[in-house]
Amino acid sequence: MDTLTKERLEREFAVTKKALEHSEIIIPKDHEYHKVALKIIDTAQRYYQDALFFQKKGDKASAFGALNYSFGWLDAGREAGFLEPGEFK
Repeated sequence: MDTLTKERLEREFAVTKKALEHSEIIIPKDHEYHKVALKIIDTAQRYYQDALFFQKKGDKASAFGALNYSFGWLDAGREAGFLEPGEFK
């Protein structure tokens, strides 16, 4: 039984896109961890692009997984204090 509906996937895309749009690095550019923060955002963006690719192929499960990885990277960046801690859900 396919429990991952089109609506659920669309909601996850919207939440992750919003999180990407509101993710700002709060570490100064001269800080030793600024490159880490850049890597976090880059990785999250790449997973989001992967999710779009999987969606186009009709692979909802892989798209959903990639979205979760993308969101997870952003969430970890916020928890670590590298990204703006504001709400994004």
